[in-house]
Amino acid sequence: MILIFSAPSGSGKSTLVNYLLSQRTDLEFSVSCTTRAPRGQEKHGCEYYFITNEEFLQRVKNDEFVEYENVYAGTYYGTLKSEIERIEKQGHHVVFDVDVKGGINLKKYFGDRALSIFVAPPSVNELRKRLIGRGTDSEEKINERVAKAALEMEDCPQFDITIVNDDLTKAKAELIEQVTAFLSK
Repeated sequence: MILIFSAPSGSGKSTLVNYLLSQRTDLEFSVSCTTRAPRGQEKHGCEYYFITNEEFLQRVKNDEFVEYENVYAGTYYGTLKSEIERIEKQGHHVVFDVDVKGGINLKKYFGDRALSIFVAPPSVNELRKRLIGRGTDSEEKINERVAKAALEMEDCPQFDITIVNDDLTKAKAELIEQVTAFLSK
């Protein structure tokens, strides 16, 4: 089975994904590729496979991705077919942490095998505060992410479920309940 997590940047999606992975041994995180530089303590092969634009485009040409997007000008993200195969060979369910367009594309690709989860911030203002609090982006980048988030919120109905991350304890409990129900089908 496939679990797809998408959200505007700063919604707490990665926090919820990491929590879920710590609670269930039958799940494994699918590491995506990106052409952006690592942020903070990110490491190649853990949070992302950090590759060049040239290598990314060559992999597109070789049909190595299930989905990919040019998320921000000149910055690509994508899901490798080989990553899904690796996880499924180990008998685990695949967990994706992808941008909103990628989430929609993955759901179309996997259909009923997938549960698509949209993690929503309580508000756009709260989202801005969280992005500032991260301390990883310039004001210009934060403004870009907030504008993109407002558009991404419009895609929320295309997901199977929405978890509003206004109370982390409540969001974690709802996540465990929804995932457990889906995987027990």
